[in-house]
Amino acid sequence: MTTRVPSARRRTSALMLLAAAALLALTGCKSGDVVSYDLPAKSARYTFETENDGVSTVWQYTSAEATKDDAPEQNPCAGEMTGSSQAACRPEPLIFLRYDFGLALDNTAKAGAEHEITVTGYYQERLSELPEVTSLKTETTFDGGRTWRPATTKETGKNTFTTTVANPRRDKAPEGVGLRISATDSQGNTVKQTIPTAYTLR
Repeated sequence: MTTRVPSARRRTSALMLLAAAALLALTGCKSGDVVSYDLPAKSARYTFETENDGVSTVWQYTSAEATKDDAPEQNPCAGEMTGSSQAACRPEPLIFLRYDFGLALDNTAKAGAEHEITVTGYYQERLSELPEVTSLKTETTFDGGRTWRPATTKETGKNTFTTTVANPRRDKAPEGVGLRISATDSQGNTVKQTIPTAYTLR
């Protein structure tokens, strides 16, 4: 799966976000599916939300005017690709989440047993140093999101965390197991992603 992610330019912020399987493009030009918008040059806190197939993602991050290019050649800003802008640009510091659910071939986990899930945070590549994900919290739901309970989570590597879910009996989670993941990085940027049904039980 290819991820094309945000980039910010002087006075125009280009965002290309992948949440779950959806690619949402917000760029500094307008052509076909691509729309544009302007942001003030002054540093500010932004919230960006997207939803696809029931999976919702909310980012909160701080962005300021780009004073120099910070995007690698292999992943240029949208304005450079379309020729609409040569202004300085850089990736926005949005945290993206990659999951290893550790499921069986039928995409299920064993009921009534502990189950480990690995979650890794990552960013669009940039020339300068990337932030690090410093904390991650996991909540689970067995009733379709009506109630949520915390799951044990520990850091197991750089930007990587392991969550242990105490799966209930199958009849206690007829709709499967849902997850709500909240992560924060070293710059105070956050992401919260809600997956109503991450997997079912067998």
